Amino acid sequence: MRKPIIAGNWKMYKTVERAISLVSELAGLVSDVRDVEIVVCPPFTALDAVIDVTAGTNIAVGAQNMHWETEGAFTGEVSPMMLKQMGCSYVILGHSERRQYFGETDENINRKIKSAFRYQLIPIVCVGELLEQRENGVTEQVVRTQIEAGLKGLETSEIPKLVVAYEPVWAIGTGKTASNEDAQQVISFIRKVVSEMYGQELADQIRILYGGSVKPDNITGLMQEKDIDGALVGGASLEAETFAKIIRFK
Repeated sequence: MRKPIIAGNWKMYKTVERAISLVSELAGLVSDVRDVEIVVCPPFTALDAVIDVTAGTNIAVGAQNMHWETEGAFTGEVSPMMLKQMGCSYVILGHSERRQYFGETDENINRKIKSAFRYQLIPIVCVGELLEQRENGVTEQVVRTQIEAGLKGLETSEIPKLVVAYEPVWAIGTGKTASNEDAQQVISFIRKVVSEMYGQELADQIRILYGGSVKPDNITGLMQEKDIDGALVGGASLEAETFAKIIRFK
């Protein structure tokens, strides 16, 4: 049985002071939740403070990105070793905004995934199609390419730990959400591609999330679908009460 995971991606929002306030309030609202894994992913500047505040709670902390090298002359970058030593448990990799605005490729994302595992960080790997690609009927082709290149060459022991997030780019921050049936169809297809790469038994263990304008009023329907194991939440994770309602989707 795959344990649901609800992760909040704060993107480039929240100063340290506001991050502390948000996560402190959230911790109080979800302290009794045991059947859902809760993750918050603040900006780098707030990671240390949020890790301190969440110590001893049921909230795990992840970063929004990282470099694949352990250290080096990479100005402005943060390494997996740094994140692990801070106390991070997760890291978001390959978000569409990283692909779109910063030119990240499937090959680089693959290097980051392997590096994350070397430092016992759980990668939340994002895949998804543009609106134009959906309208042209190539969603599955796009997603297959991202999965096959991104997850290439992983150890079989790493596969069950992996988290994949299907985020149709046209639904991120737009208020548009894929229908429950459309989300299920693509997420089921992702599991199929993973099974072709690593076998059905391992594919059945991977948690696959939906992301894209997730809100309290659509999370329950999404979570009723067979292959959807949680959500990667953007804007709705920036308010404690709203995010808590998503976490309590049952």
